[in-house]
Amino acid sequence: MSEKSTTTGLRDFLSTLGPGLTTGAADDDPSGISTYSVSGATFGYSLLWMVLLTFPLMAAVQMMCARLGMISGRGLAGNVRIHYSKRVLWGACTLLLVANTINIGADLAGMSEATEMVTGIRSMIWTPVFTGTIISLLVWSSYRHIARVFKWLTLVLFAYVGAALISHPDWRAVAVSFFVPHIEWSAEYISVFVAIFGTTISPYLFFWQAAQEVEEERAQGRRTVPQRRGATPKELRDARNDTLVGMFFSNVIWFFITLTTATTLHRHGITHITTARQAAEALRPLAGNGAYALFTLGLIGTGMLGVPVLAGSSAYAISEAARWRGSLEDKPRKARHFYTVVAVSMVLGMLLDYLGFNAVSMLFWTAVVNGVLAPPLILLVLLLTNNRKVMQQHTNPPFLRWFGAITVGVMSAAAIALIVLAVNGEL
Repeated sequence: MSEKSTTTGLRDFLSTLGPGLTTGAADDDPSGISTYSVSGATFGYSLLWMVLLTFPLMAAVQMMCARLGMISGRGLAGNVRIHYSKRVLWGACTLLLVANTINIGADLAGMSEATEMVTGIRSMIWTPVFTGTIISLLVWSSYRHIARVFKWLTLVLFAYVGAALISHPDWRAVAVSFFVPHIEWSAEYISVFVAIFGTTISPYLFFWQAAQEVEEERAQGRRTVPQRRGATPKELRDARNDTLVGMFFSNVIWFFITLTTATTLHRHGITHITTARQAAEALRPLAGNGAYALFTLGLIGTGMLGVPVLAGSSAYAISEAARWRGSLEDKPRKARHFYTVVAVSMVLGMLLDYLGFNAVSMLFWTAVVNGVLAPPLILLVLLLTNNRKVMQQHTNPPFLRWFGAITVGVMSAAAIALIVLAVNGEL
């Protein structure tokens, strides 16, 4: 194969990457960074084996969401509205809105504190700056421009690969922990286990990816639901590859974040941290300025990628549920309700910091809450994508049915175990 054809093939492949890649990258937001940092600091390399569990399960769930949006021509909330009761619809949307708003506040606070560490300017000044910047990006820019920006922002996640390599991990111990699962019955272990699932397989990602597949079709001129229904084999193949790349990327980054804090903090006896900022500050004396700078840069960059996805997924869900016109491609005057949800979510998240709520300390527990809320939403996705009325001839193939069911089972069992520990007063 000639060099020219290889380059062309690579360019064609990269051009197919979109919703799956940005969804996977947005998954590693400051909440995720905090969770993975806590995992590495508390348990060292012991939980690295979970990558082998989360990657196929996350990929299966997001692949179902991508297929749902692409084949039905509607987002997740739009499909729930048509096929389930209002109680189910608004229950799911309300839980999503509350969790996303808290997560937005926590992420904004994490980004602002990281910027304070770099600039010396107080974090409370940076919080409205980031809030205004993100609202402006979502309101005044087009979907095509946002998609391009998000694609480039994914590169910032490689900072965590660099930070991990600079920290000089024990690769033999890493290999053992990666291939030999370590499981223990303790409140701390179960809460971290649930949090990893909750921040990796997060409800807002389900709504976002389905909505972005619809946006991709709108961008191709398919403005109505009948025009968008169905998909060609090539479109399904491209969506599968896009999703697999995005979810693989997401899991690789969480592996390296955990690796970094395990190598530095856990190895030196620092096992109790509550925020990504603490992790970044602790890295400097242990791994040097290079690892510290990369970790901090990644924290700010992932917030710029993750927060818009959180606000956008809330807006898509509420707009679809209420049958409002709503798209990032629309001008504000044509989708006032949609952009109102974006702005209100952002402002409420920002106010959590100013009203005295320590949103950053809630990053880890937001992931835990997501881990408890995700199983019923995954079950809804599974039922919808197995329904011929929704998917026509493209219902889930057997491997997606099995992996979807396994995801619901594993996450439900972990959530129940956490609830039992809480009832027994062990948390």
